[in-house]
Amino acid sequence: MQKFSILRMRKWWWKIASAVLVVYTIVAGFLMPVPRLDILNETIRNLYFHVPMWFTMLVLFTGAFVYSIKYLRTGDLMSDICASQLTYTGILFSVLGMLTGMEWGQYTWGAAWSNDPKQLCTAILMLIYFAYSILRSGLRDDEKRAKISAVYNVFAFAMVVPLIFVLPRMVDSLHPGNGGNPAFAKYDLDSGMRMVFWPANAGWILLGVWIATLNIRLGFIRYKRESVL
Repeated sequence: MQKFSILRMRKWWWKIASAVLVVYTIVAGFLMPVPRLDILNETIRNLYFHVPMWFTMLVLFTGAFVYSIKYLRTGDLMSDICASQLTYTGILFSVLGMLTGMEWGQYTWGAAWSNDPKQLCTAILMLIYFAYSILRSGLRDDEKRAKISAVYNVFAFAMVVPLIFVLPRMVDSLHPGNGGNPAFAKYDLDSGMRMVFWPANAGWILLGVWIATLNIRLGFIRYKRESVL
Protein backbone atom coordinates (compact mmCIF):
# COMPACT_ATOMS: atom_id res chain seq x y z
CA MET A 1 0.00 0.00 0.00
CA GLN A 2 2.82 2.41 0.85
CA LYS A 3 4.62 1.54 -2.38
CA PHE A 4 1.43 2.22 -4.34
CA SER A 5 1.06 5.63 -2.68
CA ILE A 6 4.65 6.57 -3.51
CA LEU A 7 4.21 5.55 -7.14
CA ARG A 8 0.96 7.50 -7.32
CA MET A 9 2.67 10.60 -5.91
CA ARG A 10 5.45 10.28 -8.49
CA LYS A 11 2.81 10.22 -11.22
CA TRP A 12 0.80 13.16 -9.84
CA TRP A 13 3.52 15.43 -8.46
CA TRP A 14 3.51 17.83 -11.42
CA LYS A 15 -0.28 18.16 -11.28
CA ILE A 16 -0.11 18.96 -7.59
CA ALA A 17 2.69 21.43 -8.33
CA SER A 18 0.55 23.03 -11.04
CA ALA A 19 -2.40 23.53 -8.68
CA VAL A 20 -0.18 24.93 -5.92
CA LEU A 21 1.67 27.31 -8.26
CA VAL A 22 -1.51 28.62 -9.91
CA VAL A 23 -3.17 29.24 -6.54
CA TYR A 24 0.02 30.94 -5.32
CA THR A 25 0.08 33.08 -8.47
CA ILE A 26 -3.51 34.22 -8.02
CA VAL A 27 -3.16 34.99 -4.32
CA ALA A 28 0.30 36.55 -4.43
CA GLY A 29 -0.42 38.25 -7.75
CA PHE A 30 -3.27 40.25 -6.26
CA LEU A 31 -1.95 40.77 -2.73
CA MET A 32 1.83 41.21 -2.93
CA PRO A 33 3.12 44.77 -3.46
CA VAL A 34 4.20 45.84 -6.95
CA PRO A 35 6.24 48.82 -8.21
CA ARG A 36 4.25 52.04 -8.48
CA LEU A 37 4.89 53.15 -12.06
CA ASP A 38 3.38 55.84 -14.25
CA ILE A 39 0.55 54.61 -16.49
CA LEU A 40 0.95 50.96 -15.44
CA ASN A 41 0.13 51.38 -11.75
CA GLU A 42 -1.71 48.28 -10.44
CA THR A 43 -2.26 46.89 -13.94
CA ILE A 44 1.28 45.55 -13.87
CA ARG A 45 -0.17 42.62 -11.91
CA ASN A 46 -1.53 41.37 -15.24
CA LEU A 47 2.06 40.38 -16.03
CA TYR A 48 1.48 37.28 -13.90
CA PHE A 49 -1.40 36.20 -16.16
CA HIS A 50 -0.96 37.70 -19.63
CA VAL A 51 2.64 36.69 -20.32
CA PRO A 52 2.36 33.11 -18.95
CA MET A 53 -0.60 32.52 -21.29
CA TRP A 54 1.68 33.16 -24.27
CA PHE A 55 4.47 31.02 -22.83
CA THR A 56 1.99 28.19 -22.30
CA MET A 57 0.69 28.60 -25.84
CA LEU A 58 4.22 28.35 -27.21
CA VAL A 59 4.97 25.22 -25.19
CA LEU A 60 1.77 23.54 -26.39
CA PHE A 61 2.28 24.51 -30.03
CA THR A 62 5.85 23.20 -29.81
CA GLY A 63 4.57 19.88 -28.47
CA ALA A 64 1.98 19.75 -31.27
CA PHE A 65 4.74 20.37 -33.81
CA VAL A 66 6.82 17.51 -32.38
CA TYR A 67 3.91 15.08 -32.51
CA SER A 68 3.02 16.20 -36.04
CA ILE A 69 6.55 15.36 -37.15
CA LYS A 70 6.27 12.06 -35.29
CA TYR A 71 3.05 11.22 -37.12
CA LEU A 72 4.57 12.02 -40.52
CA ARG A 73 7.45 9.69 -39.69
CA THR A 74 5.47 6.78 -38.21
CA GLY A 75 1.87 7.15 -39.40
CA ASP A 76 0.68 6.42 -35.86
CA LEU A 77 -2.77 7.94 -35.37
CA MET A 78 -2.10 8.23 -31.64
CA SER A 79 0.52 10.86 -32.48
CA ASP A 80 -2.11 12.71 -34.52
CA ILE A 81 -4.44 12.73 -31.51
CA CYS A 82 -1.67 14.15 -29.33
CA ALA A 83 -0.82 16.81 -31.92
CA SER A 84 -4.43 17.88 -32.41
CA GLN A 85 -5.27 18.11 -28.70
CA LEU A 86 -2.08 20.01 -27.92
CA THR A 87 -2.97 22.42 -30.72
CA TYR A 88 -6.55 22.89 -29.49
CA THR A 89 -5.32 23.58 -25.96
CA GLY A 90 -2.72 25.98 -27.34
CA ILE A 91 -5.50 27.82 -29.18
CA LEU A 92 -7.39 28.12 -25.88
CA PHE A 93 -4.41 29.76 -24.21
CA SER A 94 -3.84 32.03 -27.20
CA VAL A 95 -7.40 33.33 -26.74
CA LEU A 96 -6.78 33.83 -23.00
CA GLY A 97 -3.52 35.62 -23.80
CA MET A 98 -5.24 37.91 -26.27
CA LEU A 99 -8.12 38.71 -23.90
CA THR A 100 -5.82 39.49 -20.96
CA GLY A 101 -3.67 41.61 -23.26
CA MET A 102 -6.66 43.56 -24.55
CA GLU A 103 -7.84 44.13 -20.99
CA TRP A 104 -4.38 45.43 -20.09
CA GLY A 105 -4.27 47.64 -23.18
CA GLN A 106 -7.62 49.18 -22.30
CA TYR A 107 -6.20 50.65 -19.09
CA THR A 108 -2.62 51.43 -20.19
CA TRP A 109 -2.89 52.35 -23.88
CA GLY A 110 -6.42 53.74 -23.76
CA ALA A 111 -7.91 51.09 -26.07
CA ALA A 112 -8.28 47.34 -26.02
CA TRP A 113 -7.14 47.17 -29.66
CA SER A 114 -4.63 49.69 -30.99
CA ASN A 115 -3.32 47.94 -34.12
CA ASP A 116 0.00 47.47 -32.37
CA PRO A 117 2.35 45.30 -34.51
CA LYS A 118 2.53 42.66 -31.77
CA GLN A 119 -1.26 42.52 -31.58
CA LEU A 120 -1.60 42.24 -35.35
CA CYS A 121 1.05 39.54 -35.71
CA THR A 122 -0.43 37.55 -32.84
CA ALA A 123 -3.90 37.84 -34.36
CA ILE A 124 -2.57 36.52 -37.68
CA LEU A 125 -0.97 33.57 -35.89
CA MET A 126 -4.23 32.84 -34.08
CA LEU A 127 -6.14 32.89 -37.37
CA ILE A 128 -3.65 30.41 -38.83
CA TYR A 129 -4.30 28.01 -35.97
CA PHE A 130 -8.07 28.63 -36.07
CA ALA A 131 -7.89 27.51 -39.69
CA TYR A 132 -6.25 24.29 -38.46
CA SER A 133 -9.33 23.40 -36.42
CA ILE A 134 -11.63 24.23 -39.34
CA LEU A 135 -9.49 22.10 -41.64
CA ARG A 136 -9.70 19.08 -39.33
CA SER A 137 -13.44 19.39 -38.87
CA GLY A 138 -13.94 19.32 -42.64
CA LEU A 139 -12.12 16.01 -43.18
CA ARG A 140 -13.80 12.71 -42.36
CA ASP A 141 -11.20 10.09 -43.28
CA ASP A 142 -8.90 9.52 -40.27
CA GLU A 143 -5.65 8.99 -42.16
CA LYS A 144 -6.27 11.80 -44.65
CA ARG A 145 -7.22 14.18 -41.84
CA ALA A 146 -4.16 13.22 -39.82
CA LYS A 147 -1.72 13.62 -42.70
CA ILE A 148 -3.07 16.95 -43.95
CA SER A 149 -3.34 18.28 -40.39
CA ALA A 150 0.24 17.27 -39.58
CA VAL A 151 1.62 18.99 -42.67
CA TYR A 152 -0.44 22.11 -41.96
CA ASN A 153 0.70 22.10 -38.32
CA VAL A 154 4.35 22.02 -39.34
CA PHE A 155 3.91 25.06 -41.59
CA ALA A 156 1.78 26.83 -38.96
CA PHE A 157 4.51 26.36 -36.36
CA ALA A 158 7.06 27.75 -38.82
CA MET A 159 5.16 31.05 -38.62
CA VAL A 160 5.46 31.29 -34.83
CA VAL A 161 9.01 32.65 -34.75
CA PRO A 162 8.64 35.38 -37.40
CA LEU A 163 5.22 36.52 -36.21
CA ILE A 164 5.95 36.54 -32.47
CA PHE A 165 9.69 37.16 -32.15
CA VAL A 166 10.95 38.77 -35.38
CA LEU A 167 8.49 41.05 -37.17
CA PRO A 168 7.22 42.96 -34.07
CA ARG A 169 10.81 43.79 -33.13
CA MET A 170 11.52 45.35 -36.53
CA VAL A 171 9.01 48.19 -36.13
CA ASP A 172 7.88 50.59 -33.41
CA SER A 173 5.68 48.90 -30.84
CA LEU A 174 3.97 49.74 -27.57
CA HIS A 175 4.86 46.33 -26.17
CA PRO A 176 7.80 46.16 -23.74
CA GLY A 177 10.83 44.54 -25.35
CA ASN A 178 9.71 45.42 -28.89
CA GLY A 179 10.39 48.29 -31.25
CA GLY A 180 12.97 49.91 -29.00
CA ASN A 181 10.91 49.71 -25.81
CA PRO A 182 12.83 48.19 -22.90
CA ALA A 183 11.61 44.87 -21.56
CA PHE A 184 9.98 44.69 -18.12
CA ALA A 185 13.02 43.02 -16.59
CA LYS A 186 15.19 45.98 -17.49
CA TYR A 187 13.35 48.62 -15.52
CA ASP A 188 10.54 47.42 -13.28
CA LEU A 189 10.52 43.64 -12.73
CA ASP A 190 11.94 43.81 -9.20
CA SER A 191 12.90 40.87 -6.99
CA GLY A 192 9.43 40.80 -5.42
CA MET A 193 7.73 40.43 -8.78
CA ARG A 194 10.17 37.75 -9.88
CA MET A 195 9.05 35.69 -6.87
CA VAL A 196 5.61 35.55 -8.47
CA PHE A 197 6.38 35.85 -12.18
CA TRP A 198 8.54 32.76 -12.62
CA PRO A 199 6.34 30.46 -10.51
CA ALA A 200 3.38 31.83 -12.50
CA ASN A 201 4.99 30.76 -15.76
CA ALA A 202 5.71 27.29 -14.40
CA GLY A 203 2.22 26.91 -12.94
CA TRP A 204 0.30 27.99 -16.04
CA ILE A 205 2.49 25.88 -18.32
CA LEU A 206 1.89 22.81 -16.17
CA LEU A 207 -1.83 23.58 -16.12
CA GLY A 208 -1.86 23.84 -19.90
CA VAL A 209 -0.08 20.50 -20.24
CA TRP A 210 -2.51 18.99 -17.73
CA ILE A 211 -5.53 20.16 -19.73
CA ALA A 212 -3.94 18.86 -22.92
CA THR A 213 -3.28 15.43 -21.40
CA LEU A 214 -6.92 15.18 -20.31
CA ASN A 215 -8.04 16.04 -23.83
CA ILE A 216 -5.60 13.50 -25.26
CA ARG A 217 -7.00 10.77 -23.02
CA LEU A 218 -10.53 11.65 -24.16
CA GLY A 219 -9.31 11.56 -27.74
CA PHE A 220 -7.87 8.08 -27.24
CA ILE A 221 -11.17 6.89 -25.73
CA ARG A 222 -13.20 8.29 -28.65
CA TYR A 223 -10.80 6.76 -31.18
CA LYS A 224 -10.95 3.30 -29.57
CA ARG A 225 -14.74 3.46 -29.31
CA GLU A 226 -15.10 4.44 -32.97
CA SER A 227 -12.64 1.70 -33.98
CA VAL A 228 -14.77 -0.93 -32.24
CA LEU A 229 -17.95 0.37 -33.85
